[in-house]
Amino acid sequence: MIHDEFLKGNVAPATGNLEFIKACGARMPCGHAIAHVRLDSAGYQAGIFNYLDSTGKTFAIGGRLDAPTQQAIAGIPESGWKHYHDCAVAENGIKELKIGFGMERMPCGQFAANAAFFRIGVIAHNLFVLFKRSALGEDWQRHKVATVRWRLFHLPGMVVRHARAWVLKIATESVGLFRSVREKNFELAMANAP
Repeated sequence: MIHDEFLKGNVAPATGNLEFIKACGARMPCGHAIAHVRLDSAGYQAGIFNYLDSTGKTFAIGGRLDAPTQQAIAGIPESGWKHYHDCAVAENGIKELKIGFGMERMPCGQFAANAAFFRIGVIAHNLFVLFKRSALGEDWQRHKVATVRWRLFHLPGMVVRHARAWVLKIATESVGLFRSVREKNFELAMANAP
């Protein structure tokens, strides 16, 4: 996630959407730009349509199916339709943040505390994505946080005292995975060392 905004419950969902899109674009890494935008019906605003169109972004925005909209849809040839897959991926990302990182419910009735809680959740999500991409293999990339927790951390093991030292004993098939994660994290740390 490149940007987040925590709003009070009484703020209309349509408030500040264009400014948020621009703020997201300003936070993109150097050399990268937002190419596609997906918004729900709160983003159905002329200013947003005009901005996205003038900046060459493709977009999907929910809206009411009134008569002019239905007429416009009827005029689109079958070849002009694209699959909903990219939108579903975005929805799954939001779901992962909410469910995977405990953001379904805020912890208290204080706005500032809830905003801080949400920001910590976003940071945790981003660190998890970085960990997956930098330390785990290709076959781990499709897994959500719950699966990674289960496969990586919920392993049977024993902590035993041996030769005056505490030792963690785990199944031998897990040793290679942990060694690989450790080596990749070390390489990443060394690559970013001053």
